[in-house]
Amino acid sequence: MSEEQNDHYIAIARACLRAINNAATDSQDRAEQIHSVYQAIDHAFQSHMKDYQEQIRDLERILERIAEGELSSSQMIHLARAALAYDEPREQDDPLH
Repeated sequence: MSEEQNDHYIAIARACLRAINNAATDSQDRAEQIHSVYQAIDHAFQSHMKDYQEQIRDLERILERIAEGELSSSQMIHLARAALAYDEPREQDDPLH
């Protein structure tokens, strides 16, 4: 597991433990406790998936540009190499393509 994946799992685990601890000390009924833990897991998971979802959208746009057939072979090679090297979330002002 990569260090980044490990950090994501740790953050999600911490959110779960926080929700479980809060549920255990609150006077909520069992269904509310389960729901609060579920919400904590979902929130942590969604916040960590945003970067991956943006990366997928960027890669889809690259493939769409290549598939349009309007690029030169050197432009296609450049985009393909950029996509293969894509491992860091990009800044909004720093487009990949």
